[in-house]
Amino acid sequence: MRLIGIYLNDQLALGVAGRELARRAQRENAGTELGAFLQRLAVEVTEDVDTLERIMERLGVPLSPVKRPLALVAERVGRLKPNGRLRGYSPLSRFLELESLALGLDGKKLLWSNLRDLAGVGGRLGDVEFDALIERAQKQRDDLEPHRVEAGRVALAA
Repeated sequence: MRLIGIYLNDQLALGVAGRELARRAQRENAGTELGAFLQRLAVEVTEDVDTLERIMERLGVPLSPVKRPLALVAERVGRLKPNGRLRGYSPLSRFLELESLALGLDGKKLLWSNLRDLAGVGGRLGDVEFDALIERAQKQRDDLEPHRVEAGRVALAA
């Protein structure tokens, strides 16, 4: 149970960082189709983080007092990376944010699959709909993809 606890706390930290990234990207793209999508995504990622916390609680896995705060700090430090502009948001910022969100959504799909199939949690928590969580992560990823591709075209063709 110790190793699954470490794994779940790591995944929770990544989820918290992804939630904050989605919120920040939404604010930077407010008033656009992408902003509306990111607003919905941020809400869904928040729900998924809450679901993971409930699963951890039911499994008796304590929340790490360090990993979530570090994830928040890491997300904020990530804002300092060069983006081709001295100040402000750039097309590269948008693309890198969407690329990071895509990786996070792929990881979340793996998390739900790993819990269901490898950790045997699906059998112990029969009321958790892992198949629905996996499908939701895939839909989020599929819905993100056209935005990621367009942002990449704009950023990398410049």
